[in-house]
Amino acid sequence: MNILLTGSVAFDYLMSFPGYFRDHFLLDKIESISLSFLVDSMIKKPGGVAPNIAYTMAMLGERPRLWAAVGEDFEEYRQFLNQKGVDTSGAQVISQVFTASFFVNTDKANSQIASFYPGAMAHAAQLSLRALADDPPDLTVISPNDPAAMNQYARECQELGLPYAYDPSQQIVRLTPDDLRLGLEGALALFVNHYEYALIDKMTGLNADCVLDNHPAAFVVITEGEKGAQVHTNSGRFDVPCVQPQRILDPTGVGDAFRGGFLTGYSRRLDMETCGRMGALAATYCLENHGSQGQSYTVDEFVARYRQVFGSRDDLDCLLHP
Repeated sequence: MNILLTGSVAFDYLMSFPGYFRDHFLLDKIESISLSFLVDSMIKKPGGVAPNIAYTMAMLGERPRLWAAVGEDFEEYRQFLNQKGVDTSGAQVISQVFTASFFVNTDKANSQIASFYPGAMAHAAQLSLRALADDPPDLTVISPNDPAAMNQYARECQELGLPYAYDPSQQIVRLTPDDLRLGLEGALALFVNHYEYALIDKMTGLNADCVLDNHPAAFVVITEGEKGAQVHTNSGRFDVPCVQPQRILDPTGVGDAFRGGFLTGYSRRLDMETCGRMGALAATYCLENHGSQGQSYTVDEFVARYRQVFGSRDDLDCLLHP
């Protein structure tokens, strides 16, 4: 399946705070908060939602297509993704700006405080899906990006008849209720976590049924951290358990890894339950390593662990013998 991934491309600056953020918030002074955290470490990693998803998909044998605005400092990152098996021909360089940057500080409870500099991402609306008329994708993923670009891609998918998955996640707070309705009412699928799902409900009054009504094959995925995930389809709802990690090093990018695993199963036309389980396992691999692209495994290793966790099944033979 030809899957196009739109969304942010960024460099991640990951910092570690050796305490708990909650110990430093004064509720009676919250309106004038002023805090600075001295961190123990900082590392720079490649990131961004679209390449994070692509990275997991490529490790599992897919060749996803990246569609994003990047800065003049992207070339080394492009070479890295190309080597992993990602098609970066749709990553367009915006002159005289840097690639977006994500700054995140994680405490001992794995709580995070983050900031995001958009850089080249602010120009993403310059890229039109109409340019893909000669090679249209089977599925376009609209993930966090410049809000104007997200709205544009939703409209273009609807006008061109392109199926798309809507993944507004971190940008929900920057989108208006009308923006969210635009994305939801034409989507084949929705990916959110449980908090984001509640925000969408509060802002729009819409729930999973809105997406499920769009198409008989529509689905909604709601991740719930250590509780796993819910997958809603027109045939009903089922729960996907999380995969117990061998260690916990960094939660950054776990949701993107889940999407990469899920979309790989979807691309191979596997059933929704298997897709969800693949997402759960891919998420755990990410959690066990530093950075949103710090995990590394072979397809054989992934399938062996999947079968160890979920039981010996032949539904992943398509990964082993593409």
